[in-house]
Amino acid sequence: MRPVEAPFQRIRTLPARIAALPESVLFLLFFATVALSHLTLLHLPYFWDEGGYYIPAALDFYHTGQLVPHFTNGHPPLPNILLGSLWRMVGFHILATRLLVCCFAALALLAVFRLAERLLDPSAALAVTFLTGVYPIWFAQSSLAHADIFAAGFTLWAFVLYLPALQAPSTDGRGGEHIRPRYISVAVLFSLAALSKETSIIQPAALAAWELVLLLRERRSPPPQGSLAQVARPNLSPPRLQSSHSAWMAALAAPVLPLVAWFAYHHHVAGFTFGNPDFLRYNATANLTAAHILRALCYRFLHLFWQRNIWLPIAFALSCLLLPRRQDGPSPLQSGPLYAMAVLAAANWLAFSVLGGALLTRYLLPVYPLILIVCVSQWRTHTRRWLLFAAATAAAFLIVLWLNPPSMFAPEDNLTYRDMIVVQQEAIDFVQQHYPGATILTAWPVSTDLFQPYLGYVNHPMKVVAIEDFTLPQILLAAHESDRYDTAIVFTTHFVTPLYRRYLLSHPNTWRGRAFASQRDLTPAETAALLGGRIVWGDERGGEWAAVLRFPRSQAATLPPPR
Repeated sequence: MRPVEAPFQRIRTLPARIAALPESVLFLLFFATVALSHLTLLHLPYFWDEGGYYIPAALDFYHTGQLVPHFTNGHPPLPNILLGSLWRMVGFHILATRLLVCCFAALALLAVFRLAERLLDPSAALAVTFLTGVYPIWFAQSSLAHADIFAAGFTLWAFVLYLPALQAPSTDGRGGEHIRPRYISVAVLFSLAALSKETSIIQPAALAAWELVLLLRERRSPPPQGSLAQVARPNLSPPRLQSSHSAWMAALAAPVLPLVAWFAYHHHVAGFTFGNPDFLRYNATANLTAAHILRALCYRFLHLFWQRNIWLPIAFALSCLLLPRRQDGPSPLQSGPLYAMAVLAAANWLAFSVLGGALLTRYLLPVYPLILIVCVSQWRTHTRRWLLFAAATAAAFLIVLWLNPPSMFAPEDNLTYRDMIVVQQEAIDFVQQHYPGATILTAWPVSTDLFQPYLGYVNHPMKVVAIEDFTLPQILLAAHESDRYDTAIVFTTHFVTPLYRRYLLSHPNTWRGRAFASQRDLTPAETAALLGGRIVWGDERGGEWAAVLRFPRSQAATLPPPR
């Protein structure tokens, strides 16, 4: 080898050398990368869903050891146990919470790397892992203490053991019998995922249904060449194939048992099986209408295949189908794992169109790496320049990590959630500094942030008068009780980007415009005019805004219970 070629050879073999590192070393590398990339986010106070359920529930376990939180929302207890146990060891600190979440994000990314390596090769695995890590929805969730990142970590490691077992043995030692069926490990991992988030049961249920379809086809007739059953596990004889299907079905059905046990225990302690009536109504019964399901199907499809520029790698993959396959290129993703991934994507699309009150993208975290694996497989099978596709996709993901599209979306889909926390924290700091004895009119989550110091916004509880939001009916209601408060913190409760807000206000006769007008927050100036106050502070960051209003009067304050 000529000396000038040596550096290029080392670069080409770098992915293989990384893949050969021990799991512990890889985990430390991934954890350091995740923690450093989230360095400016690790000290942020808790976000609204964190402070609304997950942190209070974990604190219940931390203080009392009780698995069922006092507000009985029915979610499984594993995140509470992990967080509460950590706090018992190191003390209750926001930084400790954030680093634990980064730890699970790193474990999940390590699972993505191993899965892509076993299905494709180390070079593709590095690309898929990097794209997953910078995908805005994944990146934002990598330091937030929501149950979804815990469930995603366990789910993806179960995929590592299950999906490669669907492909034939290869000459390079990947796939097939190299990944021996590990039924107990898969059952345990999916059980831990279900005990982190109950909707994670969708993944093993979908795969169990897939195994049942293959078994029924096999029993109906011997699998001909190219059939679903033969494609899934071509390395097994018919008797072993049927036995394999049955064993996998048992392993994939096993996670139902701990989940049923949890809900039985929850009913025994709280008197509710799936949580209190309001929780059940919001997440289940109120959504079982044809109109809601049809709307959710459209939104979930966009979440899977469009949201946050995920459409770009998919478009690259589809365009590659117009090109001939490379004669000297790597083998494509085998049909067995490909069919299983399609089943998982379809199951998540359909199930989350029925389950859950809020249409949040974080519920789909385990599916995004599967989509990227399929895309990268298509790129490298059809073109030598597939790294250009990877670079363009990474750039597109990084851009929308900061920039917002002209549409409605949840702040936690990218770093908009940081803007939300920052403007609310600034408003609270201003009030603490200038009006420490004020009685504050505001809405959730700031009403809870002011009342609960453990959320990281205040040092001691402040006096609060809570309303639902800052829409016109609620402001008019507050105007009739003006003697109860002397200060107000108003902020975005229905986030809309400035460009989209202008579009909606200029099209009041469209159904979107009418819906926005019926629930829009009044501006600080409008609120001040209606309540007879003046704006003493304000800030706006990319559509997330907050303002402090002051009213020159005295009042008799009350402390309402926090939401």
